[in-house]
Amino acid sequence: MANINNLKDDLLAGRRRALAKAITLVESSRADHQTEAQELLADILPHTGKSVRLGFTGTPGVGKSTFIEGFGLYLIAQGLKVAVLAVDPSSMRTGGSILGDKTRMELLSKEQNAFIRPSPSGGTLGGVARRTREAMLLCEAAGYDVVLIETVGVGQSEIAVADMVDMFLLMLSPGGGDELQGIKRGIMELADLVIVNKADGDLKKAATRAAGDYKSALHLMRPKFTCWTAEVLLASALKGEGFEPIWQKIQAFETAMKDSGELERLRATQSRAWMWSEIHDQLKDIFQAGQCAPHNPGPGCGPKSMIN
Repeated sequence: MANINNLKDDLLAGRRRALAKAITLVESSRADHQTEAQELLADILPHTGKSVRLGFTGTPGVGKSTFIEGFGLYLIAQGLKVAVLAVDPSSMRTGGSILGDKTRMELLSKEQNAFIRPSPSGGTLGGVARRTREAMLLCEAAGYDVVLIETVGVGQSEIAVADMVDMFLLMLSPGGGDELQGIKRGIMELADLVIVNKADGDLKKAATRAAGDYKSALHLMRPKFTCWTAEVLLASALKGEGFEPIWQKIQAFETAMKDSGELERLRATQSRAWMWSEIHDQLKDIFQAGQCAPHNPGPGCGPKSMIN
């Protein structure tokens, strides 16, 4: 109890070591750790909800990590504190993960006002780790103004990140119509902002043409919110270009969402989705642990008792 109180105080004071320890606690599968984690989350919940929550997804090799590092450095230069939750794919055979995002964001990781946390996906579909939402709340409690969630970027399953962020950003390469063939409609429909990266050098013209293709595709889709229409912007993570207009669009999105009441409704919907996801995960854990095994049913086990 005393340890949790100390951890909470250090976390609310913005200490990065405490934030790292808190995320490790919520990611632990040990029963005693989960009890402590729930206690900690309940205590810090009133201190959350003030950050800008951004989710980044895109095709592999599009340059998400390079972009996020450059964008994070830009935000820090504006006087903001930035947290990056980068999810690395886990091996389906061994369950292991390289956790290389912190290595790829070397410059950002050295900044005092930045926090980078790579987490293994653990085979979870949706492009995010099982405890990404809890980690995001801990970052908010620690005083980070912007929380960036980078998904593993392996396909349509990445859309789960949209259920925990304010703004869903889709990053694409200058492939134009050719790349559109490989993008599922469901991802495009969820995008609040499309960023065509690598708009530099020989690819500059191709990126401009691709942006036109993506704009045409977006016009065929119904907007997610009545107060906002998705747009397409160019960027070059390599040259550090395009960060300012992208941040301006993000700020405009947040303002429009708050003024219309959409942000409050969105977060309420996401909280309900989180609750049902937790119920699903806990039931799954119970069955996987064999607590309700057919050969040895315990009291209260079985479909009828669960319905009652």
